[in-house]
Amino acid sequence: MSRLPPTIRVQHEDFDLSAESRALTQGRADIGAVVSFTGLCRDEAGTLSALELEHYPGMAEAEIRRIGEEAIARFGLIGLTAIHRFGKIAPGGQIVLVIATAPHRQAAFDGASFMMDYLKTSAPFWKKEHLTDSTTGDWVSAKDADDRARAKWR
Repeated sequence: MSRLPPTIRVQHEDFDLSAESRALTQGRADIGAVVSFTGLCRDEAGTLSALELEHYPGMAEAEIRRIGEEAIARFGLIGLTAIHRFGKIAPGGQIVLVIATAPHRQAAFDGASFMMDYLKTSAPFWKKEHLTDSTTGDWVSAKDADDRARAKWR
């Protein structure tokens, strides 16, 4: 069977991991591994009431698709889904989903990890904190650890 083009969505609505996984695997006997990652909003030790995510429409989807196509080619993935939400998300809410399918587990693990490392550093999203004391926090800065994680793929 053939490889699927990446499924890329940037949306306000929540997503369903089981439904997204089924969509990638249903009717496929050539898949030997499915690796998924779901990123959640933390409460930052009780200080965060919501995280607001903004994106550049059109550009965000194009950049995520570019990264997804690179992951498929580089790791021999059979399929890849990447969904990133925007808007205000409360602690415990789902923010991002990456699912990679491949003939073997290591390719699926590597493809999912590569995708997340690039999403954290290359996708045009901005995050603003809304605090429990009713104030608005700062825009969240990029972390050096995220840049180091991405660098390992070069």
